[in-house]
Amino acid sequence: MISFQNVSKVYNGNSVALEDITFEIRPGEFACIVGKSGAGKSTVIRLLIGEAKPTRGRIHFGQYEVNKLKDYDLPLFRRHIGVIFQDFRLLPNKNSYENVAFALEVAGRPQKEIEDLTPQVLDMVGLSDKTFNFPHELSGGEKQRVAIARAMVHRPEVIIADEPTGNLDPFHTWEIINLLKKIHQLGTTILLATHDKEIINAIEKRVITLDHGRLIRDEEKGKYILV
Repeated sequence: MISFQNVSKVYNGNSVALEDITFEIRPGEFACIVGKSGAGKSTVIRLLIGEAKPTRGRIHFGQYEVNKLKDYDLPLFRRHIGVIFQDFRLLPNKNSYENVAFALEVAGRPQKEIEDLTPQVLDMVGLSDKTFNFPHELSGGEKQRVAIARAMVHRPEVIIADEPTGNLDPFHTWEIINLLKKIHQLGTTILLATHDKEIINAIEKRVITLDHGRLIRDEEKGKYILV
């Protein structure tokens, strides 16, 4: 489903973010991309969703060759991917329902579909009782669950989680990780980028380790080994 083939990314002509990395993510897989800050995790995600283009190499997502997509192709392409960020990126003037519904509205989905899907995904993440709460009325864990609902509402094939627990306490961290595992069990491919050693070693999923832009380890049930 996802393929990076000899991908390198150099910023400003001399800052190497990724150097000749190659890996594949299979449909339905749960894979973790790990490494210290600056290892290249976020660059992998930016390249995969088309926010940046590689300096060299090819990136495939299903039928798409991502590195060749034009700007006008990206909105349709990104409907196949749900992205969750560390800082939630909720709209502060919209409640939970409106934050999730907005993702469908900008995609031009029919109002009946919006009214049907939005409550379903809020229920799936356990927030039916917070439907009309605004972000400032939610805990960090609840904000991230709204963000997950928003990412899931398009029923994407892949969920990309970029340090989704970075701003959360231990209780809410495991709440979010368990929710991602539940989504994976329903058939969605998960790509989790994190530098949290405890999470990686506990969930026993595939681990792709980056160090200074190089892929140095790829294990089916790996551990986070400090490099």
